[in-house]
Amino acid sequence: MKKVYCAVLSLMVPFLGFPKSGEDKIAVKADTIVVAEVEEDAKGTFAFSGYLDSYYMANFNKPASRSNMGATNARVFDQRSGQFSLGLVQTKVVYTNSKSEAVVDLTFGPNANLGNYGNALFSTALAIKQAYFTYKFTDKFSMTAGQFGTHIGYEVIDAPANFNYSLSNLFNNGPFYHAGLKATYAFSDKASLMVGVVNNVDALGDNNRAKGIISQLYFKPVDNWNVYLNYIGSNEANTDSLGQQPEGFYQMFDLTTSFQITEKFLLGLNAAYGSQKGDYQGFGGPADSESWSGVAVYANSALTDNFGIGARYEYFNNDNGVRGLLTRAGLGTKVNSVTLTGNITLADGHILLKPEFRLDAYPKVSGAGEEQQFEDSDGNFTKNSQTTFGLAFIYKF
Repeated sequence: MKKVYCAVLSLMVPFLGFPKSGEDKIAVKADTIVVAEVEEDAKGTFAFSGYLDSYYMANFNKPASRSNMGATNARVFDQRSGQFSLGLVQTKVVYTNSKSEAVVDLTFGPNANLGNYGNALFSTALAIKQAYFTYKFTDKFSMTAGQFGTHIGYEVIDAPANFNYSLSNLFNNGPFYHAGLKATYAFSDKASLMVGVVNNVDALGDNNRAKGIISQLYFKPVDNWNVYLNYIGSNEANTDSLGQQPEGFYQMFDLTTSFQITEKFLLGLNAAYGSQKGDYQGFGGPADSESWSGVAVYANSALTDNFGIGARYEYFNNDNGVRGLLTRAGLGTKVNSVTLTGNITLADGHILLKPEFRLDAYPKVSGAGEEQQFEDSDGNFTKNSQTTFGLAFIYKF
């Protein structure tokens, strides 16, 4: 209908008694263009993007298994050493118009299952990273339904979006994604609030009838300073043999902030505190509430247009043993990590090369014959620290 309207408007102009001056002709032509632009907005546009990454990581401990994982979960994606490894391949399609947006985001490769467990379409290789749509009721209020990446944390799954290649323990201990419904209201361009209802953590389906609550408060105190206060609370306990809902509660408070101090220097911070009571998705849990916490500090500097360097320091405490970071004996532990990463850009920013040094230091487990956190070249767990140096190869489009 709008196409017909545009054509009729253009044809009728000479017959409606409009003055024939050049200025008025320009005005009428401009009106016709505006109508055409409205039509184009209504039709919407498609965008296709993605990336692929691979890496080589040398482990100075020379573990016999060539694994960087240590006793449990010392790394997220860069789990292999002494070999070239494929990381992740992403393909993302986005459709947008003036009132809505739809996103289909698929991942392939070894890291697909690691980042989307419970959501793999096959035993390996292919997983749904995101699949959601957003409707904008007004310029300030919108709602999103489907599966979407978590709002919690500083780092994301997408390798090109993070300055460091290896991911933090805060990221490793989740959550990764949610399936549900969320609403966002923008009070201004400097403050907004998101609230949502979701299934259990990191799964398309739900393991019980309870629903989780998520929220995010965003505000910008001054230009170039962004602050996100994030929350999730959920009963993650599996139902019992009678289908009854056991008592249980998982919650996490998260602060993510970044300040672009100058055009070339950025500081960032991620701090989180979580607690758990009762079963967590069939893995058991404490009878009384137990907590974990962590903090990571980031400093990134662009030395030239094509080279930057960044540092991350992180402390993660799981002494109570309620998350996945444990000793060989299955007890809780804590870790200090230091990561230095270079960022080299080529091919107009499409190619990213990231040389990276990382040191993870755990408390020494005392006692005769006690196994430490990391494996040595003989396959024995005699090391309480691990140092790696490697290079990531990323292409984004």
